[in-house]
Amino acid sequence: MPGTTSKPSSQPHSPLPDFCSLPVISALLVVGALCVTLAWLAPQSTRGWRGYSVGMLFVEWVGMVIGVALCKLRPWLLRLPGLLPYAGVWLVMVSIVVLGSVMAQWMDTMLEMQLIPAGSNTFVRDNGLIAALLGAAMLRYFYVLAEWQARLAAVAHARVEALQARIRPHFLFNSMNTVAALVRVDPEAAERTVEDLSELFRAALGQDDTHSGTLGEELHLVDRYLDIEQLRLGERLRVRRELDDLPRDALMPVLLLQPLVENAVRHGVQPLREGGEIVLRGVRAGAMMRIEIDNPLAETPSVGGSGHGLNNVRQRVAYHFGPRASLEAGPQGNRFVVTLQLPIEMHHARTDR
Repeated sequence: MPGTTSKPSSQPHSPLPDFCSLPVISALLVVGALCVTLAWLAPQSTRGWRGYSVGMLFVEWVGMVIGVALCKLRPWLLRLPGLLPYAGVWLVMVSIVVLGSVMAQWMDTMLEMQLIPAGSNTFVRDNGLIAALLGAAMLRYFYVLAEWQARLAAVAHARVEALQARIRPHFLFNSMNTVAALVRVDPEAAERTVEDLSELFRAALGQDDTHSGTLGEELHLVDRYLDIEQLRLGERLRVRRELDDLPRDALMPVLLLQPLVENAVRHGVQPLREGGEIVLRGVRAGAMMRIEIDNPLAETPSVGGSGHGLNNVRQRVAYHFGPRASLEAGPQGNRFVVTLQLPIEMHHARTDR
């Protein structure tokens, strides 16, 4: 199962912001517009609406040129060691502003617009100083923001690791008990169970929680688990699958569905003498998919049903998919239904969080 996310970086500094992104370019344009507006509102300003409009046009044009240049140069700037990428960005910003100011002064002279004092380098000098100060301030802001995001990702990663550690022992101990019971009764079934367990163990212990597989792989692991429980519970466990509408290549964190199915077996079917039916239902709606795990509601709650596993899965869903996803659980008549609403993300579209 190919991994698609990366662990938090241990480097002393974070990479440059994505200058091709709309928020970063918008920040450049907004800061430039604010500078022109503040200069126009200054008490000693002698420029009217005409000067304000031309100044706004010039600053926004320079801001767009800076954004495009940094977008194209970012891969080369990232190759520089230490904090030199930030120094490179600063030099590019100041150079473009100075060159743009020289060009604007030349055009003002040629067109005789008289917006810039003729024969004076004050316009170029002042713009260069403003660009140097604002550029340093903005880069400092981007640097602090990137460091904060890196720390937040590290904390979230550590927290989810702890959540996953709570899920794994419960699942593994139950599976080992099943194998121990089958060895004496049905050696062939025990051998098949060991093969199923080997694949489940590989998923549970061989990957960290940032690893993502596909929905098809996750449903395959669920089938492996249900095969084991089928041997233990026999005809008491009945499973109905209505999952044909789901995209099997959609991204899915490893062992996200298995704890929910295990809860359905342990707390829904196992306490009932006659057993019961678990329904796995999935529906696709545009860019979202809904997965339901439906099990009978036992009259007497099983021992150990504290809800920690369900809460852990809910937090893992929030970590991997953000606010677009949700997990709801509760009784509906004589059934207990867990409903997952998840965005559909494909492997080729996945980016680092």
